[in-house]
Amino acid sequence: MQVTRQRRVNEKEQINLFGRRVGRRAMLVSAGIAVALGVTGTAVASTWQFGTQQVAQETANGQVISSDQYIKPYGDRTVINDGKIMSSTVSPDGSHLAASVADGDASLIVMDLSTGQVKQKVGTNAADDLRIKSGSVGQEGPTYSPDGTQLWLGQTDGYTKFTVNSDGTLANPVAVPIPADGTKHALVGAAVFSADGSTVYSAVNGQNRVVAIDAATGTVKQSWAVGNAPRGIALVGGKLYVSNEGGRPAKDGDTTINSYGTQVPANADTGATTTGTVSVIDTADPSAAVGSIDVGLHPTAVYASKGAVFVTNTADNSVSVINTARGKVVQTIATQPWPEAKVGYEPNDVTLTDDGRLLVTLGRANAVAVYRYKSPQEPASYVGLLPTDYFPSGIATVGDDVVVSNTRGIDARRPTTAAGHNTHDTTSSLTQFTLPDDSVIRSQTAKVFKQNGWTPGSVTTAGRKTSAKALPVPLRLGDPSTIKHVFLLVKENRTYDQVFGDLPQGDGDSSVTTFGENVTPNQHALAEQFGLYDNFYDVGTNSAEGHNWLMQSDNPEYTESSAGEYQRSYDTENDALGHQKSGFIWSGAQAAGRSVKDFGEFQSLESKPADASWQNLYCDSKNMEATGAQTAYPIQVGSAIPSLNNVSVQGFPMFDLTVPDIYKEQIWKQDFEKNGPANLNMFWFSNDHTGGPANASAEVADNDLAVGRMVDEISHSKYWKDSAIFVVEDDSQNGLDHIDGHRAPVQIISPWAKHGTVDSHYYSQITMMRTIEQILGIHPMNQKDSAATPMYGAFSLKPDSTPFTAEPNRTSLTLGVSPQPSCGSDTPAPQDTKAAAAPTSAAVPQAQQQLAADWKTWASHQRLTGAHAVPDYANAEQMNRYTWYQTHNWTKPYPGDKKVYAPNDVPGAYLPSAENDG
Repeated sequence: MQVTRQRRVNEKEQINLFGRRVGRRAMLVSAGIAVALGVTGTAVASTWQFGTQQVAQETANGQVISSDQYIKPYGDRTVINDGKIMSSTVSPDGSHLAASVADGDASLIVMDLSTGQVKQKVGTNAADDLRIKSGSVGQEGPTYSPDGTQLWLGQTDGYTKFTVNSDGTLANPVAVPIPADGTKHALVGAAVFSADGSTVYSAVNGQNRVVAIDAATGTVKQSWAVGNAPRGIALVGGKLYVSNEGGRPAKDGDTTINSYGTQVPANADTGATTTGTVSVIDTADPSAAVGSIDVGLHPTAVYASKGAVFVTNTADNSVSVINTARGKVVQTIATQPWPEAKVGYEPNDVTLTDDGRLLVTLGRANAVAVYRYKSPQEPASYVGLLPTDYFPSGIATVGDDVVVSNTRGIDARRPTTAAGHNTHDTTSSLTQFTLPDDSVIRSQTAKVFKQNGWTPGSVTTAGRKTSAKALPVPLRLGDPSTIKHVFLLVKENRTYDQVFGDLPQGDGDSSVTTFGENVTPNQHALAEQFGLYDNFYDVGTNSAEGHNWLMQSDNPEYTESSAGEYQRSYDTENDALGHQKSGFIWSGAQAAGRSVKDFGEFQSLESKPADASWQNLYCDSKNMEATGAQTAYPIQVGSAIPSLNNVSVQGFPMFDLTVPDIYKEQIWKQDFEKNGPANLNMFWFSNDHTGGPANASAEVADNDLAVGRMVDEISHSKYWKDSAIFVVEDDSQNGLDHIDGHRAPVQIISPWAKHGTVDSHYYSQITMMRTIEQILGIHPMNQKDSAATPMYGAFSLKPDSTPFTAEPNRTSLTLGVSPQPSCGSDTPAPQDTKAAAAPTSAAVPQAQQQLAADWKTWASHQRLTGAHAVPDYANAEQMNRYTWYQTHNWTKPYPGDKKVYAPNDVPGAYLPSAENDG
């Protein structure tokens, strides 16, 4: 097939090209923050401005990152290559910063603020300067004693207490345990010392209580029951103010949803919490009743100064100001700098300068919001924004200087010896500056708007009556679309280069291609027919983040800040704290009057027959395909979110690598042929995750065949003429990519898709979700998808209704399965001799058999299969190599390595995985 290229045109040319396609003159408003389509007056939002720029590219606007943003912080930057900063604290004398770190080579780092250098690393790695037993770190802290001689690091079941040396380094780690309460670990939040340093007050997030700990002995002296998931804490005049992420305890008649074994008040449609509170404890009278003050949703940071307690309401995008003398909220400060969207900025820390300027970090906007503040009673006035690095999460003042810790730094750009990057190449950063005068802050505000793509008219809706002509992707939300049925297929964990690096027409690197054309013939055929996208990015690092980015167009702050331990929840499907108040893509579709069907995506509960083994389900799928019979192994699924349960199709499983994807395709096919599709159809085809009973190449081939057959079925049906199929990975963590670890394969399949092109425009999961919203008339969920440009360039006004015919698999689906299925081994079609060879046997060379056996033993402990299967339970560095070794006959080192490693010898094997701290 002839392939045309859509490459490297500048921003204005892109807009004009689209304008000509719709017969309108496109206009670029160069004043900075608006791009408009002239006749309609419809604004086109941020992602046009990226053109064909790639992640990590330096531009006049700053560095491109994978979340539809540029970063170019105000002040000086120090990049930290030891992982993501979860939380940080400046020492009492202002000389050092201690930061808890995750997803890197340490759990705690100490930085010299005068030099900006990491002075000490603390963790479980033998190479660390100081070793501790557990690598987990909580959402808040660490905490210095008032005299600076102690530092307490919050972990899963209590604290590790350190002595602080005169040079700021740490010594003498001592465990301070807080026992589990049944199945509930302590999961401590923030801590604060009494003024004399004798007592540590801790918010015990996992047990809905606050405890007083003797700082010398570690003994728990007192305990108070508070609200749900206490997190932030401040001590003012003998009273503790404690933010409760999950709000107040439930009352009779409340609608509730689970959060770590507690039913919390929540909305049945959005699944999000509906209350936020601050508990007030009188430490001078421990027996006094605990007070409660209502604040906004998902209160996180608590900061006290000058007679006020400031509380960041992360899900409500505001800051509550509590007058400590009156014991009530006296003003609420909005942190919604862009009028187009009310939610999604995620304020997560706050401080007050000596000259009366209130500084609030806006995590999802990569900015610090600045306000003039005089007193609790006098309303604060908004000044403007200062740009930061990626996801600021902590802010403090040191004299006249401001220190901001940024959780994701400059994105996943840690130096590597491999032939590419991985999403776990995580960085963080510190930015430091002297707070400028208000005029400079106002001038910097426009830069923040530009970096976020906040343009006026980004979400333009149709009037009550519209005469607009139907377009594949309407120009205004609510205008008619030629597409009536959207299919969103979510897969697992692959990079662009892993799958498409062998395609010469795209920007690929075949040296890191793991699952080329002989493993994924359908994905390659679909790319040839419907277009190849070689500049598309998955935003998240792992599944906990990736499914949220798809279902919510955001990874909410709760999940972001939980990455240091992931004990309370990992996938947040069944945790109300991980749900934004504006809802999910399916609830938005329902609100727009669209029908929805869900096949496994975002499900959290599953039951299946005891004999539903991979082998039996494989044979059952063959029988269903041949005879049309119903399955002999009915699977039941469920969700903690009522609105999702209402649209879930039974029989289609959630993540479980013991279920072949071709089995899932048959379950869907029977429903499709009997009942037809909904307007929005969501799927989880997860077997390209790898790690199940079959060899890694067999699993990816199974996934490829299932998707190919599904597209074949839809494209030969009466629904094809008005359908669009989006195939996307939830994340791209389990492999390398020579451009960036977040670059991933995506496919847009439709009569209305542009056929036979290579499209190198910057796209992301966020822009893809905005495209789906625009097609179905779903209002964007937050500021991220509100600012995103729909993928107009991926669609054509002239349909090509040529159907797709599925390619037979060339890699055996039963490769490596033991025992082989009773219905016989799979015999694949011949491999393409022009393509890179795929494994044809699971036999291990004799010299590597013990090594392979060691890896098989390792895999058996990774919860990859069975009733308790969990995505990403395995250490990512080990999982990547396990997959690579399986597909390279156990003889070829992983890119960047000098040899083939045993499981425990893998560099980074000591790091906690996303889900497993073991």
